[in-house]
Amino acid sequence: MALYCGIDLHSNNHVVVVIDEEDRRILERRLGNDVTLTLQTLEPYRSELAGVAVESTFNWYWLVDGLQEAGYPMRLVNTTAVQQYVGLKYTDDRYDAYWLAHLMRLGILPTGYIYPKEQRATRDLLRRRMQLVQAASTQLISVQSQIWRETGERIATRRLKQADFVVDLPGAAQQLSAQSALLVYRAIHAQQTVLEQVLLQVIGPQPDYQLLTTIPGVGAILGMTIALETGDIRRFPGVGHYASYCRCVRSEKVSNGKKKGEGNAKSGNKYLSWAFAEAAHFAVRYQPLAKRFFDRKQRKTNGIVAIRSVAHKLARAAYYMPRDQVPFDAHQLFA
Repeated sequence: MALYCGIDLHSNNHVVVVIDEEDRRILERRLGNDVTLTLQTLEPYRSELAGVAVESTFNWYWLVDGLQEAGYPMRLVNTTAVQQYVGLKYTDDRYDAYWLAHLMRLGILPTGYIYPKEQRATRDLLRRRMQLVQAASTQLISVQSQIWRETGERIATRRLKQADFVVDLPGAAQQLSAQSALLVYRAIHAQQTVLEQVLLQVIGPQPDYQLLTTIPGVGAILGMTIALETGDIRRFPGVGHYASYCRCVRSEKVSNGKKKGEGNAKSGNKYLSWAFAEAAHFAVRYQPLAKRFFDRKQRKTNGIVAIRSVAHKLARAAYYMPRDQVPFDAHQLFA
């Protein structure tokens, strides 16, 4: 008889529940966050376990990797898609873990992609680079706003970024405040540059990255983002699945020709959604066929819908190009 395991993972402990094919609880235990304890607990059931489902919002690497290396068939729960039974009056961690195992037994457990451990560090390094960019932008805007507020002069950000720019404000406190923010910006920007150089050394020679950078509007950063966040393109059954993962399709609920609400708009990859939106804006500026397609769409709808339509087109191209190892063809995409 097959067994099914659900694990509800928290910051300092996790609850393990094992059930059989008749939903009877075989094991129910709360453990500290030590993979050795988990392996010891599951060892008596190893040969019968059909799968182990882990639900976590942020700290699953150590547990999933440890169980995978031990040979357990793993499932990473899609936390934005899994639903609790709405008729329940009371739930706790034990029931949550049981519910995961139950859904897996029924074959309806929504799962996410377990990114290969060997490439995950590079992808996370790119995400760290994005965090640094956002932090640097915050400091730069702070300096610009303070100078504008104190002097009435709006200095362009490209001037603030120059190495020879010097803050000159009346008053020691104002000067120190703006100068400290500018120094923080420069320190963050220096680390951002280091990360970009390392990423290009790793990703630059890869054929998929080189193909993706032939898309109009996709440069080094967007190309790395699309390549690393996508991973193995063959994990997607079709182009529609990939476009949905990139959040480039509608999430409407329609009945009798009328919109009745929205679906799970957060399902998918927010980094790919951002990358294709950025690429779409550049493509409309520099690719004539993309501009013509955008204008035609805009006349029928509006600018936001039109730019998302271009992003959808680019996402479809980014699916076929690595899969078939072909370069970008604007005529085939926008004809």
